Amino acid sequence: MSENDQDLPQESIGPAQVVQEDNLDVKQLGLFSSIASLGYVFWIVGLMEMVERLAFYGTRSVATLYGKDPVSKGGLGVTPAEMGILFFWWMIFQSWVPVFTGGVADRYGYKQAIFLSTVLKICGYLIMSAFPTYGGFFAGALVLALGTAIFKPGIQGTLVKCTNRQNSSMAWGVFYQTVNIGAFLGPLLAGYMRKMEWRYVFLACAGIICLNFLLLLTYREPGIEDRLAREEARKKSGVKQRPMIFDTLGELLKPHLFLFVAIFSGFYFMFYSLFDVLPNYIDDWVNSSDVVASAGSLVHKPDSPVEATLIQKIAGFVMIVDKKGEQIQAEGIMNVNAGMIMLTCFFFGYLSSRVRITSSIWFGTGLATLALLICGTSTSGWMCIGGIMCFSAGEMLSSPKFSEFVGNLAPADKKGTYLGLCQIAPGIGAAMEGYLGLTLYGKLASKEAFARQMLAEKGLSPEQIQEVKVGEAFDKLVSVLNQSPHDVTQMLWQMHHPERFWYVMASVGILTTMGLIWYGNWVYDYLKRNPQKG
Repeated sequence: MSENDQDLPQESIGPAQVVQEDNLDVKQLGLFSSIASLGYVFWIVGLMEMVERLAFYGTRSVATLYGKDPVSKGGLGVTPAEMGILFFWWMIFQSWVPVFTGGVADRYGYKQAIFLSTVLKICGYLIMSAFPTYGGFFAGALVLALGTAIFKPGIQGTLVKCTNRQNSSMAWGVFYQTVNIGAFLGPLLAGYMRKMEWRYVFLACAGIICLNFLLLLTYREPGIEDRLAREEARKKSGVKQRPMIFDTLGELLKPHLFLFVAIFSGFYFMFYSLFDVLPNYIDDWVNSSDVVASAGSLVHKPDSPVEATLIQKIAGFVMIVDKKGEQIQAEGIMNVNAGMIMLTCFFFGYLSSRVRITSSIWFGTGLATLALLICGTSTSGWMCIGGIMCFSAGEMLSSPKFSEFVGNLAPADKKGTYLGLCQIAPGIGAAMEGYLGLTLYGKLASKEAFARQMLAEKGLSPEQIQEVKVGEAFDKLVSVLNQSPHDVTQMLWQMHHPERFWYVMASVGILTTMGLIWYGNWVYDYLKRNPQKG
């Protein structure tokens, strides 16, 4: 692009031209210069996203645990397959609705879209709290998903509009980092609240999301004058707007966008398998006593809370140690992901700005694939944490760059539309994983299912097994065998090899990585040589 071309409004640049440019044809600002160049509006939307993610992950990080917890302990007492159906519809609503709501934000205003989404999300959390049943949680999840679907295009569209191609890599990295501050604090909140009662988790999330009303008072939509001027000019000319559905689908059907979104959905299949299935896997199989032992005196024993120092209390809270002080709860181990991103994403954003966007994306996806194999091939707490750290590095190199790439493809008046369309990728990946992942887990790796099989082998009748409530079969088996929970877990692991489940998940990642390499080296270069095809 020439110097004169850089001064053209974004509307004058076609999608194929934007694909030609990538982030290497424009000189990127340095690490600290990029951060300093981010304006007031950027930090406001970053805070709003942080608050929204704090509440969202406060619920999502423990959803599978809430589902598998027996009714006697306040949970839903349902099978992984039933939770899989719930997650399938949750993600269908959350990720496909933005296909249409992204255009709403572009036409009618980002501030209005964010306000409406906040109201809906509060309603979703309150429904979950008021109706502690599978049906109640299902209804609350759908309302919450609808609110999230309206929220995303408005926030991300604002981010694209208030940054430029010299600082966009750093902007998406820092944005992802602020998001993960919320994602880190959410599970801590949930881990603390669920020790008291499950409904307090959802009430706390409803209260937290209300903070976005205060931030909205300080928010001003970037480019609002241009949007209003375009609308005024359209009205004066008498030109009728195309129905939003046709406008949106017309953009989606452009090959370079459609193929990229379709291929990258495989990354989100893995991403949501980490958050939907890994908590179950950790709760079933991972022995994190090695991590607690390594922490040593940092973690206080619950039998002497008065003698514990402030540092010990903080460490126990951040690690989310269980009531016995022997294991780290699943959400505590999972929180390594958000914690690492919260601390280092700006640095990975800087690194990724030094390579082609598509190269960063496929390399990050490959790292995430390797991470699933690391997590699933051992019962060691440290091995699981190592896998999560590997996944986090891959996520930082790929997920923010995906949004940045799609944002760069979009004309200035369709940022919300394109960033709404990019939600199709997590929609496809998460919906497929939500059903297939948890269903496969129930068949290949569920300790509950294996315990029921062994109870039958030990002579219990089908009627007796049926009387054992969901979530209590393992405890029953421990009492029947009269062995320690650790020994029974190891026996079931050696008999059934639950690591096979993660081989299936990782195969999706391998295919996705190959597809992204193909896209980067073939489709991308094809569009560079043939800009008229874009």
